[in-house]
Amino acid sequence: MNLDIDGGKILYALGIAFALGAFAYFVRDVVFGLSITVKAALLFVTFLAFLVVGFWIERGALDVVAYALAALAYFVFLAYIITRYDPSETGVFLLFTVSAALFVGLGYVVRQGELSIPDRTVGYVLFTLVAVGLVLVGADVVSGEVTYTAELDDEATFTVPEGALDADGPEVVPLEGGIGTLTARNEGVFTRPLTLPSIGGCVVGTDAVSDDVRVRFRYQPPSYERADRLAGGEELEHEIHVEIPVQTNATDDGSMTFAIERGDDCDVSREEPTIVVIVGEDAREVRPPLVVGRSAEGVD
Repeated sequence: MNLDIDGGKILYALGIAFALGAFAYFVRDVVFGLSITVKAALLFVTFLAFLVVGFWIERGALDVVAYALAALAYFVFLAYIITRYDPSETGVFLLFTVSAALFVGLGYVVRQGELSIPDRTVGYVLFTLVAVGLVLVGADVVSGEVTYTAELDDEATFTVPEGALDADGPEVVPLEGGIGTLTARNEGVFTRPLTLPSIGGCVVGTDAVSDDVRVRFRYQPPSYERADRLAGGEELEHEIHVEIPVQTNATDDGSMTFAIERGDDCDVSREEPTIVVIVGEDAREVRPPLVVGRSAEGVD
């Protein structure tokens, strides 16, 4: 059995595999804090850079490695565009069609073997691509971020569900409704991911709500219906919705009024029924725990 394996090719293959992992991790919204627009542009710039290197280099299989890295960068770029910008079916079809024509054309040029790029030209092109990338990153850094502003009502009156006060009704019923809004605004010019801040809270100043029950806070519309990105200068408003389990015998007329205030924790006492709303990182410390979305900075 011939086990003569080219160690260099194995290392090349591992390098390509790790590059794919790096590209895939780059497009997640957990590193660098770059906008969706700039991430997509940087992936395309990376594709062009590796493509130029592949045309220029003539050592062993390194040109193949460069082409493979260029193809990976383009593949991740295309997948990122489709998943983050959600183009129409026609748009997706056109993207795939243009991509197919592009790579067939590039394959033809490579097979002909007549393309020769001078060293100085390659240096100029790579320098230009790096400069473009740095300019994009710099513009992204100085551009405005997405800001989140919470505006709460002064008070809210909720009505128990119909039939809840009947003799055979439940002992605990949910009171629910809107108590304010959270406005997300993209202050910059690039499209950015929308990640609503964590929200939690509690009810104090009344025995109608047990200390061990969960007061549920959430945003409307729900996550599967709302946008996950904001274009430059765009603004979206989300209702802050609360659900409070209360004891049925705590109300005689079928309604209950709560004052509403913004807080940092639930270690407070009030003389009247009060909903304490915590927005941002402090919401993660609320017990019983309830977190909606990931925490975001810049919540007013």
